[in-house]
Amino acid sequence: MSDKFEFDLVVIGAGSGGVRLARMSAQRGARVAVVESRYLGGTCVNVGCVPKKLFVYGSHIGEDIEDGAGYGWSVPRDQVKFDWPTLVANKNTEIHRLNGIYQRLLENTGVTIIEGTAHIDDPHTVVVGDRKISTGHITVATGSWPVIPDIPGKEHLVTSNDMFYLPQLPNEAVVWGGGYIGVEFAGILAGLGVKTTLVYRGDLFLRGFDDDIREFVAGELRKKGIDLRFGTTIQAIKPEGSQYNLELSDGSVLEAGLVMAATGRRALVDGLGLDALGVEMTPSGHIEVDDHFQTAVPSITALGDVIGTPQLTPVALGQAMVLSRRLFGDGEGVMDYAAIPTAVFCQPNIGTVGPTETVALAEYGRLRIYRSEFKPMKHTLSGREERCLMKLIVDDASDKVVAAHMVGPDAGEILQGLAVAIKAGATKAVFDSTVGIHPTSAEEFVTMREPERTVG
Repeated sequence: MSDKFEFDLVVIGAGSGGVRLARMSAQRGARVAVVESRYLGGTCVNVGCVPKKLFVYGSHIGEDIEDGAGYGWSVPRDQVKFDWPTLVANKNTEIHRLNGIYQRLLENTGVTIIEGTAHIDDPHTVVVGDRKISTGHITVATGSWPVIPDIPGKEHLVTSNDMFYLPQLPNEAVVWGGGYIGVEFAGILAGLGVKTTLVYRGDLFLRGFDDDIREFVAGELRKKGIDLRFGTTIQAIKPEGSQYNLELSDGSVLEAGLVMAATGRRALVDGLGLDALGVEMTPSGHIEVDDHFQTAVPSITALGDVIGTPQLTPVALGQAMVLSRRLFGDGEGVMDYAAIPTAVFCQPNIGTVGPTETVALAEYGRLRIYRSEFKPMKHTLSGREERCLMKLIVDDASDKVVAAHMVGPDAGEILQGLAVAIKAGATKAVFDSTVGIHPTSAEEFVTMREPERTVG
């Protein structure tokens, strides 16, 4: 730390990673400023994880009301009403509360918050408006932004950012994309009574997830009335009154009142001036960094979605802890990307930790696969045909459980606990010796005794 500069660190971007880095660095005695052009908390808090999960909860309540009939609760259908503006308004109130918490977290640790758009003038100068800020270190934590495909009528597309502020719900909607964002929003819309179609160019959505999970989820979403159109894409959008006609690559035409593009995200580096500084980019358009988040410019680092690592809030938080130690602490530690758990809040939920079966087979050579599919206990009385899938992948040579995958209610909650066991190197014998909690779905993970198959 040096008096040569106004700050020891300027963080560009007040998302999850940027805020954590700023706070931890300030607690270590650094003079820190955060520059943010939109909202405190970044994508996760404002147009991502948090409001998405609130919408998932809201969209599932209709099913809970229906399921109540099997348990003796009778609610006349004509008395069940949903008001979209109420959900949006209550969501906005909660997000505003969280924005305030982020502001207080920064201010209470002495971090200076600067509102505006940043440009890096030189390796030690950040310009915001007419203000020049000198700093020993600069960290780019600007995150990512939705991609809009370049097709005729693209101006009629909305993105996940827009979905949280829709003035009203359409009767029919098309979600374009097969990643977790598209699958989650298809479930939200369908759960709120919108006739929903998901269009994806690949043979099966959720690329990168275990094939058993992908196929199982496709079946469950179809049960909920979501029309899955695989192997096709949107070629053009044409307005037709208050609706849109969508021309698909398979020659068919869809009509919808809303078309959401969930077709990927790009690193948000516009206007930063990185090229002129010599900061190198990867072929995918992300900032290139080493294992210590160092760019090609010694004073500039980067973390989070902007560097192309898994786009998960806990990953950005972990990176921020490592980088803060490196810049202002003992310098020890690296980010461990092995066995990162994640969830997809489609309905039913996906929870997963560890490699897919295909990846595990290439890494370990011989595997034992344990798989169980069943109807959750709740639905024995509700009458709903929703089912649950659980899968364990075991390295046959060491008996270690290397992956766990689940589709079903609260899958994310269950897999968080299993992630600890897998990270610790638990064997299948340890799973088998663990007493289950009865009656729960989760106990199935410790009662699967016989492998479905051995591969490799």
